Amino acid sequence: MASTPNEPPEASESAKSFADRFADTLNQAALALMTSIGHQTGLFDAMAELPPSSSQEIADAAGLDERYVREWLGALVTGRFVTYDAEARTYALPAAHAACLTRAAGPENLAVQSQYIAMLAAVEARILECFRNGGGVSYEEFGEFHRIMAEESGAVQDVTLIDTTLPLVPGLVERLREGVDVLDVGCGSGHAVNLMAAAFPNSRLRGYDFSQQAIERARAEARAGGLANAHFEARDVTKLGEYEAYDLITAFDAIHDQADPAAVLAGIAKALRPDGTFLMVDIAASSHLNENLDHPLGPLFYTISCMHCMTVSLALDGAGLGTMWGEQKAREMLAEAGFGRVEIERNESDFINAYYIAHKR
Repeated sequence: MASTPNEPPEASESAKSFADRFADTLNQAALALMTSIGHQTGLFDAMAELPPSSSQEIADAAGLDERYVREWLGALVTGRFVTYDAEARTYALPAAHAACLTRAAGPENLAVQSQYIAMLAAVEARILECFRNGGGVSYEEFGEFHRIMAEESGAVQDVTLIDTTLPLVPGLVERLREGVDVLDVGCGSGHAVNLMAAAFPNSRLRGYDFSQQAIERARAEARAGGLANAHFEARDVTKLGEYEAYDLITAFDAIHDQADPAAVLAGIAKALRPDGTFLMVDIAASSHLNENLDHPLGPLFYTISCMHCMTVSLALDGAGLGTMWGEQKAREMLAEAGFGRVEIERNESDFINAYYIAHKR
């Protein structure tokens, strides 16, 4: 039976075909958990430096228990992540796989993303309550989120922020060198602020985030780097209350999480000087579901939205925009906040995000 127009091909597949596809889904979900363990324990990093090795040699290299490592290798071999020589009883991580699974891969290390699966599973019971009763799950209940997010964004920012992202705005790097006032809204652990503070010592940088724990980490990094021009505050960014105080305001993957994103954007517009720039980095997607059918991480991002980004906003009786709020909605909200000119750029080293460059005039 042919599928109808606008109907995805999967809608006409047989029960057997779907069952096979779902079995693969279960296998891939299991591999995501094993990938998270491999990343956090350093097993992928250790294997990338080893020749074909026994489970004991791999365990020794990573400083881990052999029996657990051997069972982990069983999942990775059957999942075709790791190769196995049955005669020699040795395991190897192919170089092409290491390029996506090790810390040496930098922003190409997709293993970082696998940590979200376990984190989201830990709040499943609370999300079920929300399905039945509404409301949301508070940010504080996601204990590992800041760590994972800081690791993920840090890997990208270390490689791209100074040399690729900031130059997307014509003349911005030169102004930062001369010295301007910068604010990062929803700064998290503050790594982006600290990178800019180190690169542009004449500029004055601030970071605001409502998480006191994240702000303490940001301050610790600034102290360790001797960055006297970086300052951090635990602030509710829906109530910025500042007027024409900054030449550059940034928001890295932060706006869609806000309880009142419209108020945050309006506050940013007021806090920006007339010739200033708002650089908003957020998920590259459409606001229309049918236009996200071929999104490479669509199921993952809608899941993260349902079980984190949307729910933390709803927990505060917020808008619940969600991760996949998309380009159309973003443009609409930026215009309503007072930004008369918005351009969207892409970064070749970051396929996940869109880079919004907004000006008030």
